[in-house]
Amino acid sequence: MRATSSFQGESEFGTLYIVPTPIGNLNDITIRALEILKEADAIAAEDTRNTGRLLHHFEISKPMISYHEHNKRERQSTLINDLKEGKLIALVSDAGMPGISDPGSDLVKAAIDEEITVVVLPGANAALAGLVGSGLPTENFYFHGFLARKNKEKKAAIEKLKLMTCTIIFYESPHRLVETLEFLHEHLGNRNVSIARELTKRYEEYIRGELAEVVEWARERTLKGEFCIVVEGLDEETLEQEAWWQNTSLKKHVEKIIDEEGLSSKEAIKEVATIRGLKKREVYQAYHLNEE
Repeated sequence: MRATSSFQGESEFGTLYIVPTPIGNLNDITIRALEILKEADAIAAEDTRNTGRLLHHFEISKPMISYHEHNKRERQSTLINDLKEGKLIALVSDAGMPGISDPGSDLVKAAIDEEITVVVLPGANAALAGLVGSGLPTENFYFHGFLARKNKEKKAAIEKLKLMTCTIIFYESPHRLVETLEFLHEHLGNRNVSIARELTKRYEEYIRGELAEVVEWARERTLKGEFCIVVEGLDEETLEQEAWWQNTSLKKHVEKIIDEEGLSSKEAIKEVATIRGLKKREVYQAYHLNEE
């Protein structure tokens, strides 16, 4: 274990600054963020074209290096070497806080591992804006980000999420919004939900209601902009009913599914594996272990 200060004065290495950028309205950038962008030796950007427009708007001219999901391994070593040479690097994403649903977190970890100073600036964030504007409870919340594209991974994730009593936050692109809302409705039930789009922009909009209503709203419109989906957590009473199996053996869980849903043992084993996030083989072995 080691303790490090973000403001330790003289250092043999440079500093990695994490600089949030506006999620829509350019006026949301902070004075400190602009100062760091002007001071930086180089700016690591998710998309240099988008960042170039931001820099041009604020009359900042700095060299940029692309750093995104597809080149992060190659670029990471270059950036770490630059930081070791004493350079000041500013990391930005296309919008919002770097490191949230983007590869920025990998660079932060790499810098920390090398004992390079990392300074995180506060700033715009779509998840928190969407949460506060949703009208749903904010005392406890869970940020999930984007659901997986593969159906198996998506189902495994939702089986865990559906038992959470805190508010849950997702991100989604416009072309996948309807599919995702339908999926949430199918697996979470008709919970209260808020979806926010074009946050901080002129056409900022919140759509609030039950999932069934919001699904219909989304089906009937041409969707544009990135979306922040905020879903109500499971109430305590329903949680007790949903999670009855937590203190139940795998064998008894399978038997209950067979009795209540009229499924074959093979189908019930598959369902139990999905609910518990286990491999089918584990459930199969547990079910047939003591079978006579």
